[in-house]
Amino acid sequence: KEGETLLVHGGSSGIGHAAIQLAHAAGCRVITTAGSDEKCHFCLDAGADKAINYKESNWAVEVERFAGNKSIDVVLDMVAGDYVQKNLDLMGRDGRYALIAFLRGAKVEVNLGPILRDRITLCGSTLRPQTSEEKAAIAADLKDHVWPLLNAGTVKPHVHASFPLAKACEAHALMETSAHLGKIILTV
Repeated sequence: KEGETLLVHGGSSGIGHAAIQLAHAAGCRVITTAGSDEKCHFCLDAGADKAINYKESNWAVEVERFAGNKSIDVVLDMVAGDYVQKNLDLMGRDGRYALIAFLRGAKVEVNLGPILRDRITLCGSTLRPQTSEEKAAIAADLKDHVWPLLNAGTVKPHVHASFPLAKACEAHALMETSAHLGKIILTV
């Protein structure tokens, strides 16, 4: 929502890049993490207010230094693992935490105190197990709220590389290197 602060992990990924642009368009302050200075610049160009190279600094300390204590309203996390507790500790009252992947592991030990004390909502999301009806509702919502931003050029996907479907293994190998910026596309 306008005026909120969003923390996006994996800001140079296709999902992260879109999230930065959508939040920026909504009037949010956006902080992101990425694994190189090049990726951080990519995130800043997309509209992030702060991009933190997690390989060069303690991202949690940098987030707090930039935004203030307990100032994160929303977290978009595809990392999980040891990031979970740090995210919870940074979140403000009534914060929302969206977990979409587990790049650093699905099993963590976490202090649930901040969730109760600060009324944090923790939710998970993935498309694959959704019903056809749920996917249709998501598509309709995207059509109403995201497509106009795409059509206006406010949100622009960045295609790093395209591969024919027959070369899906090469596309997946590129994705596993984490060297890409934005989307990797398979063409049919």
